[in-house]
Amino acid sequence: MDNLLSKFRKSYQDLELFPLVTARQIEAFRVDLANDTIARLEQAVEDAPPAGKVIFAGHRGCGKSTLLAKFSKKMERQGYFVAFFSVSDLIEMSDVNHVNILYSIALSLLNKATQNEVDIPDDTRKSLLEWFTSTQTDTVTKDLKSEIGVGGDFLKIITAKLKNEATFREEIKKTYSRKVSELARKTDEIASIIQAATRKQVLVVIDDLDKLDLGLVEDIYRDNINSLFLPKIKIIYTIPISAIRNSELLPTLQSVVSRIQLMSVCKFFKQSDCHKSDGVANEKLINLFIEILKKRIPLELIEPETSRKIVLKSGGVVRELVRIARECCSQCLLLVRSEPDRADIKINEEILELAIRDLRHEFARPLGENLYNILVTTYQNFTPVDAKSTEFLSLLHGLYVLEYENDDLWYDVHPIVVDLLKRKQLIT
Repeated sequence: MDNLLSKFRKSYQDLELFPLVTARQIEAFRVDLANDTIARLEQAVEDAPPAGKVIFAGHRGCGKSTLLAKFSKKMERQGYFVAFFSVSDLIEMSDVNHVNILYSIALSLLNKATQNEVDIPDDTRKSLLEWFTSTQTDTVTKDLKSEIGVGGDFLKIITAKLKNEATFREEIKKTYSRKVSELARKTDEIASIIQAATRKQVLVVIDDLDKLDLGLVEDIYRDNINSLFLPKIKIIYTIPISAIRNSELLPTLQSVVSRIQLMSVCKFFKQSDCHKSDGVANEKLINLFIEILKKRIPLELIEPETSRKIVLKSGGVVRELVRIARECCSQCLLLVRSEPDRADIKINEEILELAIRDLRHEFARPLGENLYNILVTTYQNFTPVDAKSTEFLSLLHGLYVLEYENDDLWYDVHPIVVDLLKRKQLIT
């Protein structure tokens, strides 16, 4: 029992390793996907002017974070000074706004410069310390300077406060909401110091903005896009695919970038084949997804045909592949504990059905009649009646609906949600 338990537990934990950022994770688990997307991002950055911005969109969980980590390493090798960070590591996700995004850019640049031992003159460092510790409220400034003055690492202290203290984030918002240009100037000042010391062009890559609630995304990009574009450096911003289908938000985005870079969901079937039982699958792509599972689940713990079924149930979304596989491991761990004398436990058709059942319930809970109707129409026609409606965009944001691209743009329903519609006899 102990051996089987430890194997399934390790697989369960290894399936949590997303995105792949560290060298060890990349070496152990990476499977190359979407190299063409990296090439397009590289082209967008290289061909843009010195202050060019890139908006990178895609479904949540389609592999953007892993891809951006790989892209950032590549751009570093090509001579850029890259500050790559996740907004979720610096700011409480429910409290993200354009002010603390700009503040986190400045903080991340200085953090990266410090890590890389970039030579910053003492008087400049003192000036930056003074700026980072000065806020609108005198008592907050005094307390912050006192905390740092007793020997604390001011970057670590400020980073921790930005992440963990709502009062500090509110203070930053009050201090700079009416003077975001000052935030941009300070960012440019830090970038200029880095460029002068390293002779490298600065590139900032911000991940996980696409994981914000849709309302926050719309507020940040629709109402404050010009503020985000103030720094005179190259920046990549992420955004969920549902946001770029929003009829109010899209014109705003198109007014500041010539083209939104898109990471498409992997397509296992052509549109004409995807609902057919005998549809011809893209076996090369399926095998790539199976390879992702092989790197995390030992062959003796999963039946080969079940691996393929897990891949097909993912709809081509890496996060969903991982979510289904983890749920399978969870079911096996439960079975090992309840039947400790069994030595033949593995991920098979029965285990997959149990995992899909639980995930199907998760999808079902928020749905009402109107959303079911939209899902049925989308499944039958590969498009909804209104692709820009709030209800449809919420389904797209929640991965109930997936967007695909061939010669045409089309939509389909998540395979697990298709099961749900069939069980309710809404589709045949």
